[in-house]
Amino acid sequence: MLIFRWLATLLILASAVSFAFYLGTGKQWYKRMSFLLFKWTVIAGLAFFAVMFVGRIV
Repeated sequence: MLIFRWLATLLILASAVSFAFYLGTGKQWYKRMSFLLFKWTVIAGLAFFAVMFVGRIV
């Protein structure tokens, strides 16, 4: 649980920093990286909660 929380926090932080770089520089690469990191954070969160849900059922 602790590892997942740190991983999710670091992914969100990396996404925010990347978006801040995009705002500062205007380079599209930072914007794409920001959205990519955010997408994988959401996917990881959904997978985590799916595992918790299945664990409650079983």
